[in-house]
Amino acid sequence: MTERPQRPKVPLTGGEREILTSLLDYHRATAAWKSQGLTEAQARQVHLPSELTTIAGLLAHLTLNEWFWFAVVVGGEEDTWEEKLEQDPDAEFRVPPETTLAQLLAGYEKQCARSREIVAKHGLDDEVTHKGETFNVRWVVTHMIEETARHVGHLDVLRELADGLTGE
Repeated sequence: MTERPQRPKVPLTGGEREILTSLLDYHRATAAWKSQGLTEAQARQVHLPSELTTIAGLLAHLTLNEWFWFAVVVGGEEDTWEEKLEQDPDAEFRVPPETTLAQLLAGYEKQCARSREIVAKHGLDDEVTHKGETFNVRWVVTHMIEETARHVGHLDVLRELADGLTGE
């Protein structure tokens, strides 16, 4: 069983940026915790009718979402996944067998660090446009809190089914 890690404290008072980014970091740390300490088979084990809803698949999906929303939408990088996802809308959930859980976790943590750097360069009111839609950075951060927290709930259930680990 994986020991509960120290996760960032979310301040109950403070500035908007500090609260939002701390809340996102808390959910990121929880996603990593729920994904670590498993065997490769456990990380890919299918517990639900959807063969794509695995711990490894969700971790890959979260990594892609971090990259897309922060590096592509906010940071202006080229979207190199667009064509892949047009051909297969679930491509990011399909983890190649040679990709290990350790690689997935390292990739997620690296992408989260990049996301933090990108957000630090912008004000929450800064507006970015992607494919004709305009977002402010506050919306992107808030969306990623929702996206990450929702999948942490999935990871929580999958982890309990994989090895019995429970906890917030």
